[in-house]
Amino acid sequence: MSCTLKKNVCDSLLGTILDIKGKSKDTVNARLDLADLNIRPELQLQHSGDSYDMPKARYTLSKSKKTEFLNFLKDAKFPDGYASNIQRCLIADAIKWQGLKTHDCHILLQRIMAAGLRGLLDDDIYQTIAEFGKIFRELCSQRLNKDLLARMKTEIPIILCKLEKIFPPAFFDVMVHLAVHLPDEAILRGPVQFGWMYPIERRLYTLKKSVRNKAHPEGSIAEAYVVDEALTFCSRYMEDVETRFNRLPRNVGFSDQSAYTVDVFWARC
Repeated sequence: MSCTLKKNVCDSLLGTILDIKGKSKDTVNARLDLADLNIRPELQLQHSGDSYDMPKARYTLSKSKKTEFLNFLKDAKFPDGYASNIQRCLIADAIKWQGLKTHDCHILLQRIMAAGLRGLLDDDIYQTIAEFGKIFRELCSQRLNKDLLARMKTEIPIILCKLEKIFPPAFFDVMVHLAVHLPDEAILRGPVQFGWMYPIERRLYTLKKSVRNKAHPEGSIAEAYVVDEALTFCSRYMEDVETRFNRLPRNVGFSDQSAYTVDVFWARC
C-alpha cells in the first residue's frame, strides 16, 4: 500500500472537515461544479445582492468543534514507538497543522480520527469516515485473511458511494479512487509489511543524520555505524549506568502495551 495514498486521503479528509485554506476540497470551484451538475442545491452558492454566499456544509466543523478536535489530538498520549509527537504539528489557535509525516497520517486515518471526531459530526458522516479508516486498518494488519479481503472488495465501493453522498465531487481525486484496488493489491502482495516504505524511510533518515562530512557521505555513515555498534555492545553490559536499554520510557507507567484497555492501541501496525 502506498504511503502517499494514505497521506493524501488523510490530508483531504482533515482539510475538508476542518476547512483549512489550501487543503480543503470544499472550495468555490467545487460549489460551482454542483451548480453545473445540478445537484445538492442546498450547497450551491446563494446569490445575495452583488455577491454570493457559500452555505455551510454538514461535513465542516464549527470553530468550537475544530478547537475541541485539535485539543483532543494535542492531549493524546501514545506508547513509545507507536507514533511521533503529533503535538508539534498542531496549531490549535490558528486551527491548522503543519509538517505531518506519512506515518502521522497513517495513525490519524486508521486510529485517531475515528476517536477524535466522535460526537462532533453527524452520525452518518462519522460512521462512514470510521468505516473508511477501518478498511485501511484491516489492510495494514500483520496477517490477512482471503475471505476478509474478498469482503473488503465489496465494501470499499459502497463506502466510496457513501462518501460521494457527503462530500463534493472535487473531493474524489485519483488517490481516493485508488482505494478500490487495495484489496487486489493485498492479494497479490501479501501482508503490508512486505510492500510499504516505512522501514526503509526510517533507516534512510538514520543514515542521513550520520553524515557529518558531505564530501565523504559513505565514510561518515560507516564510521557512525561502527560507533553505534560499539556503544550498543557496551551499553548491554553496563547495569549501573543509564543507557537507552534501561532508561525509563517517555510516558512513565505506560510502557507496557498490555496495560492498554482502549482498542485504539491494540492492533499493531
